[in-house]
This record gives sequence, structure tokens and C-alpha cells, in this order.
Amino acid sequence: MGVSVGIVGLPNVGKSTTFNALTKAQNAESANYPFCTIEPNKAVVPVPDNRLEELAKIVNPNKIQYSTIDFVDIAGLVKGASKGEGLGNKFLSNIREVEVILHMVRCFDDENITHVENSINPLRDIEIIESELIFADIEQLEKKIEKLNRQAKSDKNAKAPLEIAKELLEHLNEIKPVSTFEKRDNEDFISLDKELRFLSNKEIIYGANVDEDSLLEDNEYVKAVKNHAKEVGAEVIKLCAKIEEELVGLEEDEAEEFLNDLGIEESGLNKIIRVAFDKLGLISYFTAGVVEVRAWTIERGWKAPKAASVIHNDFEKGFIRAEVISYEDFVAYGGENGAKEAGKMRLEGKDYVVQDGDVMHFRFNV
Repeated sequence: MGVSVGIVGLPNVGKSTTFNALTKAQNAESANYPFCTIEPNKAVVPVPDNRLEELAKIVNPNKIQYSTIDFVDIAGLVKGASKGEGLGNKFLSNIREVEVILHMVRCFDDENITHVENSINPLRDIEIIESELIFADIEQLEKKIEKLNRQAKSDKNAKAPLEIAKELLEHLNEIKPVSTFEKRDNEDFISLDKELRFLSNKEIIYGANVDEDSLLEDNEYVKAVKNHAKEVGAEVIKLCAKIEEELVGLEEDEAEEFLNDLGIEESGLNKIIRVAFDKLGLISYFTAGVVEVRAWTIERGWKAPKAASVIHNDFEKGFIRAEVISYEDFVAYGGENGAKEAGKMRLEGKDYVVQDGDVMHFRFNV
């Protein structure tokens, strides 16, 4: 089970540089001009998790398999994108396919790097992008309402979805995102969202791209972004895209030393993944054997049979029971055998809710 994060923002704010750094792959061209990204760049990135290394020390597997996260670098949007300005609304459809939006915002001054709006103003930039997402949602919803109007003439079941769609349109026309619509738990709204994948209803993480001098102490641009994020219930990750890119290619201990010298505890990649997982309510459980030690990503609250399905559908269909050892016990007692001898292995049934870090072995019959 993967999670997809789309990197968006105005042209030339550091999206492609961040993509290069986050994916550790120099396959997104960075250039000092707008629209250097013409097709969305995609990369599947392993999710760092130190627990896997600790399990591997005990099991000594042939390989370690991490959970993954998909990053999509989407071309820079501009004012009027929903009406075809710049490279048009083609790229808005790319955003519909992701679960989380990483909205990169430029929070540094540099006269050598152009800005499409000719000045640095993070809140204006945020408003431009998020307004375009709302305008795109309006266009989609208006088309749906036309269809529902026709259906409602002969199908009474179309009347309720039509009413909720009209209410949502009024909300959007006030330039308010879908995420603030009060009836988001309404079944008809949920169906609409599932079909149309509203852009302004997606979780947003703001990436405040700063210079090195502002990494430790927030500058005024970052403070403004954080204040805005607090108002809308979003997270802010401060990073220096240039420094993140410098980390590419460094050995793990070298990268750690480099970050320590800067006074930074965690890389931008780790922060983004951690926050994205949290936003989506994702956790990992592990399987540990000589063939591989592997992390499996599931939604928080999944019961054992559903969790088993990410390995293979047959595991869910023929689920009998799960052998479960907590990560802490697995490490403390030196592996499966030690945990068993200490009475730390549990047999769990179909109603067991899997916990983050569980080391699991499924029994099934098909």
C-alpha cells in the first residue's frame, strides 16, 4: 500500500530541486526559468525506518524491503491555470491522482533567482495556487450539477446528491476550499468526492523553502506561512532545497554529520514522509524472516485479516489467526524464539486491531 504526494507550487519556487533531493534521483530538471517541468516526474521512494535495520541485525535476512512513498513533481501552476493560463489545467488532473499535496512556497530572497510574480510574498503565492484548485473544483462540480439536473427529472434518487452539490457550489463560489465544507460527512458528499476527487479537499503540507541562514531561526516569510497553516489546520515543513540536494549521494553517516553541523535533527525527506503518514493515518507492521525483513503499510485501525491482504488477498480470504510480537519485545528478547520463550508472542484473531510496529506471521487456509 503506497501513499502518493504531489509537489505543487508556482514556477521556480524549488519544486524540482526538492524532488531531486527527496527522491535522491537527478531526474527532474532544475532550471532558472518557469515551466522547466513539462511532464509530471514520478518516483517511488523507500520510507526510512530504523526499526527495519534493528530487526535485520537479529534476523540477518537476505534483503530488507521498506515501505514506499510515491512523489510526483507537478509542473508549476500560475494564476489562471484553471482557465488554461501557463501550461493550462492539464496538470490539475495530475494533482487529482495524489492523496497529499506538498505545496512548496518560496521563503527566501535571491535577486539571481526569478519569481513569476516578480516579488517574494508567500501568502500571495499560497492564495494563487489554492484559488486555482478551488476554481478547478468549481468547473468540475458545475458539470456534475448539469448531469444531476437532467437525472433528477426522471430519477428521484438524484435529488439528494443534487442538493448537496448545489450547497457545495455555493461554498466554493465564496472561494472557500472543499476541506472547510460543513457537510463533508454526508454520504452524498462522500460519493461526489470519490467521483470528482476534489483538489481543494486534499491534505496539504506546506514546504517552506528557505536559505541556509533561516534553517534554525524562522524568517518573516516562514512565520507568515506558519500562521496561515495554523489557521487552516495544515502542517509546515521548513527545508532548504539546496541543502537537501547536497545530501544526495552522501553516505548515511556523512549525511548525518552534515545535518548535525547545521544543527538540523532530521532531513526534509524524513519530515515529509512522517507528516504525510500521520495526515493519512498510516502505520507499518513488519514481517521478519531469513528471506527478507519487510515493512507493510496499512491504515491505522485495520484489523488483522485486512492488514494481511496487503501481502496477498488469499491471506485475508483464508485468515485463521495471526502470530504477533511487538517490535519492542522482538528486539528485547533477541528475535522470535526468545520472545516466544518469554511468553511475548500472542495469537490474535479476526478482531485484532494491528498496532504500529507489530511483527506478524499470518496463518491462513485457502
